[in-house]
Amino acid sequence: MTIQKKIPCVIMRGGTSRGTYFLANDLPREWDKRKEILTAAMGSGDPLQVNGVGGGNSLTSKAAIISRSTDPDADIDYLFAQVAIEQNEVDITPSCGNILSGAAPLAIEYGLVTANDGETTVRVKNVNTNTLIEVVVQTPNGFVEYEGDATIDGVPGSGAPILLKFFDVCGTKTGELLPTGSVRDTFDGVEVSCVDAAMPMVLIPAPSLGVKGSETKQELDANTELLQKIESIRLQASLKMGLGDATGKVIPKVGLLSVPQFGGTITSRYFVPQNCHTSHSVTGAICVSVSCMLPGSVASDLITPQSSEQQNIVVEHPSGKIDLLLEGRFENDTLDIKSAGLMRTARMLFKGEVHIPAKVWDESKIA
Repeated sequence: MTIQKKIPCVIMRGGTSRGTYFLANDLPREWDKRKEILTAAMGSGDPLQVNGVGGGNSLTSKAAIISRSTDPDADIDYLFAQVAIEQNEVDITPSCGNILSGAAPLAIEYGLVTANDGETTVRVKNVNTNTLIEVVVQTPNGFVEYEGDATIDGVPGSGAPILLKFFDVCGTKTGELLPTGSVRDTFDGVEVSCVDAAMPMVLIPAPSLGVKGSETKQELDANTELLQKIESIRLQASLKMGLGDATGKVIPKVGLLSVPQFGGTITSRYFVPQNCHTSHSVTGAICVSVSCMLPGSVASDLITPQSSEQQNIVVEHPSGKIDLLLEGRFENDTLDIKSAGLMRTARMLFKGEVHIPAKVWDESKIA
């Protein structure tokens, strides 16, 4: 009789995403084997992911691997994995701030971090980007609190606030805030800004592609001609950004920008990259916000500029808005961003064991 392999697993909603969370010690060390486990657990290779716990959507086909950190400036290491839906592939080049918001509560739940009475600050090292994030979790009586009155657009109901503060957001993947060396570039006759802040992005003014930028996700996803134009620009920009051939890869992402419609700072439609996000990614919102502070960027044409070193940027998206607080200033032709902060919520949905076929992981061959 063949017995399936059982692996301890937690399924959590983090921000506007949902994913599987694993402790690194519960997985093999080799990345190729980990990739097989993640795709098997999610049910990849099928658009519905019916043979796994994925939801057939890029926002629910995500994973996090967590461990105690050896970095003296961090409490835990967090590795994000975007698990493909129709292919047996896993991409760890991007990060995800939404899934990150579930990592700190999980670390407390598993005893990797000792909780305080009231609130607990967890110092997280993002392995994908080699950057640090401070995450403040509500812990009354030393236990994680998931229920509360905080709300985020794109998630029904409310929850306890989780505060994220990102450091060193500029040049997280390419080493440069402006990886092409210019604040504007032109591809297919369209002016764009290629910006690397928390997430490498190609920022495109929506009117330059013949749309308003305030369309719904469904309207944008149905616009085949628009998607083809976006992908052509993205592939060319990726090469100039030093990210290589982006065919079949999820970075750089694309932001379709326009003027705000509901009192925010700017409107963004975030592409992931083959379709529009139902709301907005955290890292993408940071990149859009940083671009708003960057003189000469395509974003700067669409906003009312602020002059303070603390700037509240409100990014409007298909499900509402996301508020960010940026600390930084533009001086001597250089944009210095000290931190980017925002609020998320998270909720533990399931804790137990995910079962995968025995052939995927033979424990006798664990390294």
